[in-house]
Amino acid sequence: MDVPMRLTIFASGSKGNCALLETSGTRLLVDAGLSARQIEEHLASADCTPADLHGIVITHEHDDHISALRVFAARHDLPVYANRETQRAVAEAFGNGARAAPRIDWRIFRTGESFAVGDFDVEPFAIPHDASDPVGFLFRSGARAIVFATDLGQVTGLVADKARQADALVLEANHEHRLLMEDPNRSWTVKQRISGSHGHLSNEKAAHALERIVSDRLAHIFLAHLSEDCNRPDLAEGAVRRRLEELGA
Repeated sequence: MDVPMRLTIFASGSKGNCALLETSGTRLLVDAGLSARQIEEHLASADCTPADLHGIVITHEHDDHISALRVFAARHDLPVYANRETQRAVAEAFGNGARAAPRIDWRIFRTGESFAVGDFDVEPFAIPHDASDPVGFLFRSGARAIVFATDLGQVTGLVADKARQADALVLEANHEHRLLMEDPNRSWTVKQRISGSHGHLSNEKAAHALERIVSDRLAHIFLAHLSEDCNRPDLAEGAVRRRLEELGA
């Protein structure tokens, strides 16, 4: 059965991450890294209300992915899906320890084990990033599939395997390596963390990974989490397009 899926990315980057994934019967937020008001405004622009949502799935606990979580989820009585380590880290990040948890309707999943939310079969998979138990997601609905893989320092074999199963891929292209290394506002330690195996994908790493990702099925690639200071859309797109041309894709 072919179930149409619609993706709307509200924000992607160090200042906030949030996306809306829809079928005709189910709407999910992927992360909630904006203010509650901003998310509500973005939903309205997408002809959606918070009451239409079936939940929020969380990739990891960094603030640019969870900043609105407690207020937005509690205000609209929404379930929040996360693994146990991320749930614990989120509670600590809010500053109230375990006391933060009762304000959120947590639905705990196990990384690597699929779960259902409405029309979606959701498969969380491990990604390498400097967080407690970060995940990417493979969303399936009918014959369609989309993968989210952002905030990762490298494309592992597992990530590539999940991406090959998708019709659409949201892939990080965080920085141009040269611009990152030349950035006068970041310390050498921060540069090493960003460019390391558990940091963020550069344009070059994202492009290089395509050899293991591109398939006859993959029809759309969305480049995400671009740095405002150390990247430009034309650089990210150019690196990926050149690699796709080399691969004959």
